[in-house]
Amino acid sequence: MAINAFAYIRVSSTDQNEDRQFDAMTALGVPGTQIFIDKLSGKDFNRPAYQMLVRLLKPGDTLYVQSIDRLGRNYADIQNQWRILTKERGVDIVVLDMALLDTRLNKDLMGTFIADLVLQILSFVAQSERESIRKRQSQGIAAAKARGVRFGRPIKKPPANFTELVKQWERGKLPFEEVLEQTGLKQATFYRRLREIRSRAKK
Repeated sequence: MAINAFAYIRVSSTDQNEDRQFDAMTALGVPGTQIFIDKLSGKDFNRPAYQMLVRLLKPGDTLYVQSIDRLGRNYADIQNQWRILTKERGVDIVVLDMALLDTRLNKDLMGTFIADLVLQILSFVAQSERESIRKRQSQGIAAAKARGVRFGRPIKKPPANFTELVKQWERGKLPFEEVLEQTGLKQATFYRRLREIRSRAKK
């Protein structure tokens, strides 16, 4: 394969594996140094590896992606990036999972029309899937909260002798730093727990 071949790979999070996409690109002969990988959401194109790739692309280069949703998941942004790369930058794009999205082929009017139509459909599907995922996540979180599941860091509880330590600190018998050390709380957490205890005592 010519040295003007590049590839872009995206997975949504750091715990997802990009090996399948990477193997597909190397099987095509794309040099490893010209394969760019982002582990970020496809909601927009503000991704460091993608931005670096775009700066390197020159007219006549070919960019490979596994599927259109690996390029992005925002309908308007996909359309815009496709136009920038193919029309303004003169780059060919090959989507491996969709043979019709290969701008090296059928450059006549009918071929361009079909490719544009397929691109619109697939980018619409990509955004629809992203919105469905977000909706399912929101519903799952709401259901979990209704069951009493807590999200975020676990609440740091004060020790059993917290009240006694506070009294010693207030009487000047114990330095504040020592109180924090013995309670195992950070300053902000200490004051928050103190307010909670005093608030309950007033009821």
